[in-house]
Amino acid sequence: MSALLAQVVPFERPPIDWHAVAPELVLLGFGALLTTIDVVLLERGRKFTAPLAGVALLATMIPIITLAVDGADRTLFNGAYVVDNFALIMKAVFLLSGYVVVLLSTNYIAEGDYWENEYYGMLISSILGMVVMASARDLITIFVALELLSIPAYLMATWRKRDLKSNEAGLKYYLMGVFASAVMLYGMSLLYGESGTTILADIGPVLGAQADSSTITSLAIVFVVAGFAFKVSAVPFHTWAPDTYEGAPTPVTAFLAVASKAAGFVALVQLIFVGFWGRGDVYEPLMWVLAAASMTVGNLIALRQTNMVRLMAYSGIASAGYIMAPLAVAGVSADVADEALRAVVTYLVIYAAMNLGVFAVIMAVARKTRSAEITSYAGLFGYAPGLTIAMTVFLMSLAGIPPLGGWWAKFAVFKALASANTAWGWALAVVAAVNSVIALYYYLSVLRTMWADEAPDGDVAPIRVPAALVTALALTGIATLAFGVYPPLVNDVADVSLLGVGG
Repeated sequence: MSALLAQVVPFERPPIDWHAVAPELVLLGFGALLTTIDVVLLERGRKFTAPLAGVALLATMIPIITLAVDGADRTLFNGAYVVDNFALIMKAVFLLSGYVVVLLSTNYIAEGDYWENEYYGMLISSILGMVVMASARDLITIFVALELLSIPAYLMATWRKRDLKSNEAGLKYYLMGVFASAVMLYGMSLLYGESGTTILADIGPVLGAQADSSTITSLAIVFVVAGFAFKVSAVPFHTWAPDTYEGAPTPVTAFLAVASKAAGFVALVQLIFVGFWGRGDVYEPLMWVLAAASMTVGNLIALRQTNMVRLMAYSGIASAGYIMAPLAVAGVSADVADEALRAVVTYLVIYAAMNLGVFAVIMAVARKTRSAEITSYAGLFGYAPGLTIAMTVFLMSLAGIPPLGGWWAKFAVFKALASANTAWGWALAVVAAVNSVIALYYYLSVLRTMWADEAPDGDVAPIRVPAALVTALALTGIATLAFGVYPPLVNDVADVSLLGVGG
């Protein structure tokens, strides 16, 4: 026995860069504290949970900033976890978006009788999954991060337990999400079988070295992309989004429309740029079809919507198409890949600000009208001019009208497509331009209702907007204006590259 014990290799903990994982540890610590408060104080803890969740997200920004100031790329666990500029930018987007969602949730939760303290714990858990996703460069880590961000979101979507629409929203989201995860996991297993590794940086050279397109490799890439296409609500994997957005609590809808969608794109970008980049013959046609279909279907169906939340759901589907468009040309060259990555990051940053702003206005108006129907916005300028101007800024930004942030986001997409200088790139740019005109029509229809129509029943009583909502509107409005008026503010931030592409 002693001889056998002598031959046993002692376990050695892999070296950990504690500074690199500090954001995750801070967020995890605050999440545990929120859970403890809920267990110990029960209902007495309700007044502490929202402020503590906000503090948690802002405190986590501190190690993000220190890592950015340091400037060094950090690689952990043999390349499975990477902290670089791209990861830091997207972590900051998740945290700041989450903070705005906390502001949106504060009064919504306090004024309802169907909420429990677990909401903020689940929100923090989901954001933790997103923060992990930003650094995940390994198939297993990506899958674990995806489930960590998704499972709390399923529960949050159905949080209004006595509302049948909310129950339907959560159930549809859950069933479709589980199916998509299964498809994606099968694709990942095929990738592991082909490459013999789960590290994206090691998978890339193996797939790139294949002279001809292997059927198994093609199938694996299609399955993995399909799984994340569900997460970003790209056509034809979008069917869950309109019903889920309409039935879920509005702050949760904002969270799914912005942070959750961005997390799906982060994973998709890392897979394509690090793992699949050498197989543009497989993913480029796929991304082209998904982008064109998402833009076209999303905008055309949005024309028929009478509910503001459902309109934003289809607008989000169309936006997913714009964000995916640069990925359809990313394999042309390293320079084009870097341009495509900058376009994606730029769009995600600006999209987060303007989309969260729209949902803040929707929530503020609903406090008076108790409705999200577009007709309930009639005459809004007469009794809520501030909200009308804010909604005008956000919708015109989504339409891409200068000098608001959305114009720079769309310009970055067109620039990336043009940089490829290919027939397919130019064709997709034309599709995007036509769809931008279609989108402008339904955004202007909403604005006409607010500015020109009469208020229903002559009700012009002012809307009392809570301080938390005012703060959310101010933050998102300032960001939307600043990104459009001074594009270098976001352009310098988005000037990133991923390992293995473009240096």
